[in-house]
Amino acid sequence: MSKYHLDHLEQLESEAIHIMREVAGQFEKPALLFSGGKDSITLVHLALKAFRPGKFPFPLVHIDTGHNFQEALDFRDALAEKTGEKLIVRYVEDTIRQQNLAEPKGKFASRNALQTFTLLDTIQEFGFDACIGGARRDEEKARAKERIFSVRDEFGQWDPKLQRPELWNTYNGRIHKGENVRVFPISNWTELDIWNYIRRENIELPSIYFAHDREVLEHEGQLVALSAFIQREETDKISTRRVRYRTVGDMTCTAAVESTATTIDAIISEIIATKTSERGETRIDDKVSEAAMEDRKKSGYF
Repeated sequence: MSKYHLDHLEQLESEAIHIMREVAGQFEKPALLFSGGKDSITLVHLALKAFRPGKFPFPLVHIDTGHNFQEALDFRDALAEKTGEKLIVRYVEDTIRQQNLAEPKGKFASRNALQTFTLLDTIQEFGFDACIGGARRDEEKARAKERIFSVRDEFGQWDPKLQRPELWNTYNGRIHKGENVRVFPISNWTELDIWNYIRRENIELPSIYFAHDREVLEHEGQLVALSAFIQREETDKISTRRVRYRTVGDMTCTAAVESTATTIDAIISEIIATKTSERGETRIDDKVSEAAMEDRKKSGYF
């Protein structure tokens, strides 16, 4: 009798579904962080496979900085309505006002660091003991250090030197009061895996991921979309370019890449040919310092 062997994508899918079901079994009040980007959209698709025909055992939660791409926000709302799952949105703008926080200054003033305050407040507001996210180890070296079940202390902080072993796909979700676990079901996926899975599963995405004409500002070799959140200067070089986005963060810190790829097959071909990671090529905020992401994660950033 021949045995059926899972292919690479099936193995990744099976692992991610197993992790999501572990979250549902081990935690009292989990949440899925959902932004309308390709990775969180993939998580929703995996959750549908893990829990349908039942409802998700967690709400979708978005920490909205107010600097998002409208295409991602529209898709976020449409997918929540289509699936019938609960969507909770909390706004960094409200946190800035309530806590009298100082907004970052400068040409590309990002609110990314301020998301931490809103996220931690949201965790406390709803009593979430686990937050599922779409981070992957291939994105950035700080994320490569992190376990799939990543414990945060009562202050939301992460210590890369104090992590639990995860042998034989065994995940330990036991926490003390006040602690929280961040869970990354697609940790072992690569950008190419995500796109191959999207193609295989025929997953819909926001149009921003495909080549389109956009007015951009050229800055240190990067193409940043013009928006009301960027401080323009007289010397800025503005042009309309054919671009797409490899990753979708805030408009203030996410650059586009020149592209003619209007199909998933064309995008996959581009990714195979590129020599830089998606964050390495397109995320301005990760270039602030050598350890920018790790510093944010230690203070409570996702």
